[in-house]
Amino acid sequence: MSRPGRDDAPDRLYTLTGGRSRSGPDNPFDLVTLVVAECDPVPGMQSEHAAILRLTERPTAVVEIAAEMKLPVSITRILLSDLLAAGRVSARHPRKAAVPHPDILEQVLVGLRNL
Repeated sequence: MSRPGRDDAPDRLYTLTGGRSRSGPDNPFDLVTLVVAECDPVPGMQSEHAAILRLTERPTAVVEIAAEMKLPVSITRILLSDLLAAGRVSARHPRKAAVPHPDILEQVLVGLRNL
């Protein structure tokens, strides 16, 4: 059974990224980073870049983009870096839920028990 993106010819992936195997050290993209398109695709744009812009009309996680494109996450991150550098997408991390202080949770638990 073949897995999407895993069995692609290495030369195709090499071509997609212009020979790069890693994105830069300041790459803000992890699996859950939300990506939003800042513009529409333009004629002459690399087809994968255009597809990413269409997929990210609404906030979309990097892992979802990779799955839809049937590409490895590492390749997707490189393509997203290109788009970010060109100002065509923006990236943000989802907000982490604030965890209440344990003392507050204890007070709530005591209050509930007293009911």
